[in-house]
Amino acid sequence: MNFEELGLGARLVSRLEGLGLTTPTPIQAKAIPHALEGRDILGIAQTGTGKTAAFGIPLVVALSRHQERPAPKSARGLILAPTRELANQIVESLQGLTRDLRINLVVGGKSINAQAQKLARGTDILVATPGRLIDLMDRRAVDLGRTRFLVLDEADQMLDIGFVHALRRIAPMLGSDRQTMMFSATMPKAMAELSRSYLDDPVRVEVSPPGKVADRVAHSVHFVPKAEKQELLIALLDGHRDDRALVFLRTKHGAERLMKQLERAGFAATSIHGNKSQGQRDRAIAAFKSGKVRVLVATDVAARGIDIPGVGHVYNYDLPNVPENYVHRIGRTARAGREGRAIAFCAADEVSELKAIEKVLGTSIETAGGTRWAHADAPAKPQGKRRTRRRPAGRSRRMAA
Repeated sequence: MNFEELGLGARLVSRLEGLGLTTPTPIQAKAIPHALEGRDILGIAQTGTGKTAAFGIPLVVALSRHQERPAPKSARGLILAPTRELANQIVESLQGLTRDLRINLVVGGKSINAQAQKLARGTDILVATPGRLIDLMDRRAVDLGRTRFLVLDEADQMLDIGFVHALRRIAPMLGSDRQTMMFSATMPKAMAELSRSYLDDPVRVEVSPPGKVADRVAHSVHFVPKAEKQELLIALLDGHRDDRALVFLRTKHGAERLMKQLERAGFAATSIHGNKSQGQRDRAIAAFKSGKVRVLVATDVAARGIDIPGVGHVYNYDLPNVPENYVHRIGRTARAGREGRAIAFCAADEVSELKAIEKVLGTSIETAGGTRWAHADAPAKPQGKRRTRRRPAGRSRRMAA
């Protein structure tokens, strides 16, 4: 099957060929025909399978059919993404598909006044993170009442990182006569409620079971004491210095500290996390993409939607608290048909996280090193301090009793 058989015009097919896209991926082949008919879509697919084009192509086609000028402060189409990096990537992809449509990006970390000024003229497609969109709505800088096309990309992550309240505020502001497409790599229970709020009689398009790891990813786990993780990581990275590697940690401070240790060990490394400005994050990703740096240390801000070609290895230095994030993290490798390796480190106090991940996967992860921790090896979770009532000053212990 090719894109022309999906009902796309010759001009758009030619553009896709120029981008190196000649054969639709499974999610594209299943979603695009229904989307072109105007149906609401609930798409479930692994990361790296082409979800952006699956919603981007029908959106561009629909908006191009009706070349109307957007009203001031309005957006004809709205795409919501959980992170700034993913929003940036979506804009780049859409710009490759069309020169005819005005596309605006509104994310945190950039001047809100400049974004409001651009929106004053109206836009064909608005790509936004929920938090910044709410800020602009509060300023009355954007009107969603005329929005006829809505896309929620990586919707489950928006729930994971607390955007559910923002989504509930955005929904009533949208026009009821609209087409909505929701895409995700996993399908947690909370997604069902979200889909009922946004979608009308949707077509469910699923090309892989939720939580399934991409076929070309070989993943394994090392059982290692926490104090020995850094030494093991350096030894493993030393075996493929010319390859790009992503290393995931839970905390911002941990990511920055590990990045500096890797630099001291002679690796070209950089980091992205919540304490970095948007400019710093953009420069770090650009350096990683170009090969100027070979190791990118990140928190889960980079786990979704970042399409960086040639990432051969993903390391879960810390296991994620949300088990579904394991799938998203390791989905940064083996993209576009390539092979990839994902290596997890499990300390004794991460046994419960590993079991939760394996439950989502429906299988045990292959052991690459060490011995699987027994529950008896795992330290007890710290108990919260018992709260005691303070005695008023001057009262004796006997009086307090």
